[in-house]
Amino acid sequence: MDLTTILGIVLGLAALVGGYMWDGGHLGALIVPSAMLIVFGGTFGAVAVSFPMSRLKELPKAFSMAFKETHRDPAAIIEEVVDMATVARREGVLALEQRAQEHPNQFLRDGLMMVVDGTDPELTRQILELEMDAIEHHHEGWAKIFEAGGGFAPTMGIIGTVMGLIHVLGNLSDPSSLGPAIAVAFTATLYGVSSANVIYLPIASKIKIRSKEQISEMELMLEGILALQAGENPQLIKKKLNSFLHQEQKKVEAGEAGGEE
Repeated sequence: MDLTTILGIVLGLAALVGGYMWDGGHLGALIVPSAMLIVFGGTFGAVAVSFPMSRLKELPKAFSMAFKETHRDPAAIIEEVVDMATVARREGVLALEQRAQEHPNQFLRDGLMMVVDGTDPELTRQILELEMDAIEHHHEGWAKIFEAGGGFAPTMGIIGTVMGLIHVLGNLSDPSSLGPAIAVAFTATLYGVSSANVIYLPIASKIKIRSKEQISEMELMLEGILALQAGENPQLIKKKLNSFLHQEQKKVEAGEAGGEE
């Protein structure tokens, strides 16, 4: 499990509740079942209307992508590709057939098998790039589900608040109960805004980041496969693929510099 996703959500919710209780609020006042039903039920209903069932059935996979830690080691991939390039240069690409068939990474396995089968390099690139585009489009669809939830939830919260105020204004016979009743009504807005900004939108962002990481890794594999197919010098292949590591490092450094400003 990815602890940053879980801890981030827990920390965000804890900060909201803790700040409320710090000012003398009571936890029980935040638990309003009717508001929960309106906000979360209405949000899920709106999302269900917005997307086909085939997309909604993939929600477990989307949650898995957001909450499951994926170990990526581009340096190890580079070393492996360089090693295979050395074998291919010395013994020919057919010597990689057994290794390609047993490789655990499907993308790299498919690419290597096309190389072993003598597929035209341009066709190899086109097929692998189409596969990358399909995967990226798939991930984008998952993120859009949570982005839609993040868009609908605040609106459902406002609707819940309006409905609560309608109920309050319809019962003005007891002025002493107006304050608590209005507070309960505004709880729906709290549910909608907080769930959107602590749960739905952050999960969508995590899916997008994970997708970019996977696509970047696949781009590295693609360049390695094509270089191996072209019979390039293993050390030149290593130098070329190391540029991917430098690019990622530059992104990290740029992000850190931006955070210090």
